[in-house]
Amino acid sequence: MLGFLLDFPEQCRCAFRIAKEARILFACRDFCNIVFTGLGGSAIGADLARSYLYFGSRLPIAVAREYELPAYVDAASLVFVSSYSGNTEETLSAYAQAKEKSAFIIAVSSGGKLKDFALKDGITFIEIPKGIPPRAALGYSSIILLGLLAKLRLINSIDSSVAEMVKVLEELRDKNLKPAIAQKDNISKYIAAKLFNKLTFIYSSSVHFDAVATRFRGQLSENSKALALTHVFPEMNHNEIVGWENPKKLFKDFVVVMLRDKLMHQRVAMRMDITREVIKKEGVAVLEIWSRGLDLLARMFSLIYIGDFISFYLAILYGIDPTPVDKVNYLKRKLGQI
Repeated sequence: MLGFLLDFPEQCRCAFRIAKEARILFACRDFCNIVFTGLGGSAIGADLARSYLYFGSRLPIAVAREYELPAYVDAASLVFVSSYSGNTEETLSAYAQAKEKSAFIIAVSSGGKLKDFALKDGITFIEIPKGIPPRAALGYSSIILLGLLAKLRLINSIDSSVAEMVKVLEELRDKNLKPAIAQKDNISKYIAAKLFNKLTFIYSSSVHFDAVATRFRGQLSENSKALALTHVFPEMNHNEIVGWENPKKLFKDFVVVMLRDKLMHQRVAMRMDITREVIKKEGVAVLEIWSRGLDLLARMFSLIYIGDFISFYLAILYGIDPTPVDKVNYLKRKLGQI
């Protein structure tokens, strides 16, 4: 897992190159909507693309984590079918529905049944490297999608955005995140130590950073084998903030991490400041992680990269291997017997 983390900037560079060189088997049409379908590590890449394009896409975008596609998917829909293994049963079901509905389909996987179906059906297929845990293939599952949308001229070029993002990630890795960097200068080691033996609440703004918070929660679950909860601003201020009263006897075991960005909506930033003080008054530690870089893509992925390293270091503190996901494999085995 450490190797995958250290190699992540290069993976993003490689993913963009794959998108640039991809051969799409249909011309750009007047699509009515864009739907990404996938689960787990494949779906979070789609979530990031959706979140990144909040103001960047004129078409509505949805992410379907289900066996079935929304009813509005039809011959005017562009459907991205993403499964790292190519064998995810929910995604294969969605692929069949997309084909039945005559949607324009782009399939992305490292092989498996999805590759076989796509090649047999004459569907655009993008192959990505094998041998990586799906959650560690985030560059492939996100940057390729954005690159293909740019290739279809459905969004603006992201060439300069990817270049800055990769540069920011490399600088973060080499100056702040690598194992050789001591805790006092290593933000991920510092935060991991604060999260050890705690239940983590992760808060972010909803625009652009909701998927970043979801990614952080997922990495804490899969790498650190630790539970975490997420919510977003401003919605959190209309419900969950009231819950920070009980059960008080458990608050000593809670910690809050706020994902911050200097260019978030000014009123959202003020809400986060006030909420931080409300929670601190209950005796709960509130930690803040600020994004790095200028371009939005760099700012989003800088928080992701810091969070990924936090999950790795927290796994080490718990004395566990971050790579295996035994409970996921158990569930798949049980389903396979039914």
